[in-house]
Amino acid sequence: MNSTTAPAAPDAPVEPAGLRPQHRPRRTPTAPWARRILWANLVAQIVIVVTGGVVRLTGSGLGCSTWPQCEPGQFAPALREASAWHPYIEFGNRTLTGVLAVLALAAAWVAWRRRDRALPYRLLGLVPLVGVVVQAVIGGLTVLVDLHPALVGSHFLISMVLVAASTALLVRHGESDAPAVPALGRRTTALAGALLPLGALVLALGVVVTGSGPHSGDEDAAYRFALDPAEISGLHSASVWLFLGVLTALAVVVHRSGSAARVRRGVHLLLAVTLAQGVLGYVQYLTGLPEALVALHMLGASLLTATLVVQQMTLRTREPRPVPGTAGDR
Repeated sequence: MNSTTAPAAPDAPVEPAGLRPQHRPRRTPTAPWARRILWANLVAQIVIVVTGGVVRLTGSGLGCSTWPQCEPGQFAPALREASAWHPYIEFGNRTLTGVLAVLALAAAWVAWRRRDRALPYRLLGLVPLVGVVVQAVIGGLTVLVDLHPALVGSHFLISMVLVAASTALLVRHGESDAPAVPALGRRTTALAGALLPLGALVLALGVVVTGSGPHSGDEDAAYRFALDPAEISGLHSASVWLFLGVLTALAVVVHRSGSAARVRRGVHLLLAVTLAQGVLGYVQYLTGLPEALVALHMLGASLLTATLVVQQMTLRTREPRPVPGTAGDR
């Protein structure tokens, strides 16, 4: 009897002969999914800054009296008659840290699954994950020392580093590993580079302003920086004006020199965020630091950090990565 073999379906995958199921190549996410993971990591890094601000602004910083448990012998929060809702706000922020850890781990996997990428790119992918672990420890120590402003401030500044690293990782993901080529002349590049230390100064003085102000994170916490809030606010304001002056000069130079569109867009975006953040800062100061505006100002600090990184990364060009599905993205 003649036997016939049914033809393979047109779309059926063809596997090499002798390839066992357990030895088949592992699936990796497509480029769009990988990019979404990196976006989710960045958004989560910003969101946790805002939720951490909510903990402070609602006086819930010591809603959980210890760490890593919320109460001695109890992981979940316990109701306290005097402040029934504070433990849940603090515990909710801690829970979000777990979500952030998962996203940071996923971001690290996105970077390290591509062994053909340069080592600096893959190492950058580890920064959010390592940072989340460091932040968890610092957050616990902050509770144990009753919200000392120095530790609270370092907690915020490390978050800004993680926002910056997550932004840089997202940008680098869409680039090749070809050598970076400057997009501007030496003098203009040096002018743009001055924004980095000035931006760090703005953030650091903002932390000192908060540490000398009324929002400690707990109504009974007595720790404060021994500084005049009005004087340190003036210094913070001066640093913002200096940052804005350099940025405005850069915008003028970039337009006069006919720089690439991406360079101009980076400067415009940073200028818009800086102006909005500056206006918000003055409004919150003149209106007595209302909690809602302070929370928005913390969100603005995160967005300023992210847009500053984007702007700095427009100062050089690399060849784009291959389109997903081509030989270079297999």
